[in-house]
Amino acid sequence: MTTDPQVRRGAACQLARSAALAAVGAALGVATAVAELWLALLCLAALPLAPLLLWRPARAALPAALRPLVRALTRLELYRLARCYGIEIPGPHALPRSLGYLAARWPLGMLGALVLGVFPAGAYLVVSPLGALDGNSPAIVVFGLMFMYLSVQGTVGLIGMERWLARTVLGPTRQDLLEERVAELTASRAGVVEAVDEERRRIERDLHDGVQQRLVSLAMLLGRAQRGRDPDRAAALVRDAHQEARQALDELREVAFRVYPIVLDEFGLETALVSLADRAGLPLHVDYTLDRPPARSVATAVYFAVREAVTNAAKHAGADSVRVEVGEDRGVLTVRVTDNGRGGADPRGTGLSGLARRIAAVDGTLHLDSPPGGPTVLTARLPARPVSAAVRPAVGARVPAQAGADPAGGAP
Repeated sequence: MTTDPQVRRGAACQLARSAALAAVGAALGVATAVAELWLALLCLAALPLAPLLLWRPARAALPAALRPLVRALTRLELYRLARCYGIEIPGPHALPRSLGYLAARWPLGMLGALVLGVFPAGAYLVVSPLGALDGNSPAIVVFGLMFMYLSVQGTVGLIGMERWLARTVLGPTRQDLLEERVAELTASRAGVVEAVDEERRRIERDLHDGVQQRLVSLAMLLGRAQRGRDPDRAAALVRDAHQEARQALDELREVAFRVYPIVLDEFGLETALVSLADRAGLPLHVDYTLDRPPARSVATAVYFAVREAVTNAAKHAGADSVRVEVGEDRGVLTVRVTDNGRGGADPRGTGLSGLARRIAAVDGTLHLDSPPGGPTVLTARLPARPVSAAVRPAVGARVPAQAGADPAGGAP
């Protein structure tokens, strides 16, 4: 079992290590600030040559000349921040950003030189009353301790300014990205749970109001046929019972199809999308340009998004036709569903709220554009092949408020 002295010793060692790294980082920052200052002076000296930038070859040569030096200095700064201060900024970065960071960073490095210089000056004042040195008055020790304290506090503030400058100019740190990712995953998990519960309630409602009523009617017809004494009447009741059984089977198949279409697993996403035309009851044109199938979770999300959009277009928008476009560009799968209905979808509708959560669960976004008079366009963007446990932002912007609306001009 760890004793208290061991804990205190470990904490003291950690504090000393952090202080040493901070001092080393500030000292290295002074050295890099000198190089950055020379770069800034070089750029200022080249300002009279700015009219040459009107010449196209000169505009192309300038970035080529600056890029190696700027990239090397930026990498050196990022390495210093990561090893000495624990500030990790993912790269790479564009030339204007890197140049702006170096131009804004050299004054901070010079400030670090001042902060570091105060500490040895204060330490000297502390020991200066010794006879072997200046033999100053012991009262000067207070000023020495004050200088040392200001140097330590200045180093802490310097680290904070370094972190702020790197985040502002070069982008968020890995810790920032991790925290944002955790928040996104927490929200999407809660959304998926809510969507699953909503889907379960809908299935229960379909079974109760549809299939169950058909089965009750079937049992009643067969019971009447069994109790009846007229053969012709009994035969008619059996025929009615047979019709009810067929309708119950059709409704049961429809419920099962809405839960998960087996055609998606057996024949793929394109065939599953084309099969929606038979159930939609209106012309459906599918423009499918994927070279290889997407991940299973992505294909499922795309199918349900298209199915909801097509169903709403047929039932609520008064559309005559629907066009579905599925394509991929640089690993981002884009699905666009367009109908020629009346438009004017209500952003407060709930028809697509579950779909927005489903697509967000695979790092996608859903956007609805439905002006009055149409057309209604539902666009989903999501990674074609998501990777797990990756620190990355979702595709495009966040799901807008109107993503929960029905692409058909109203809530079902």
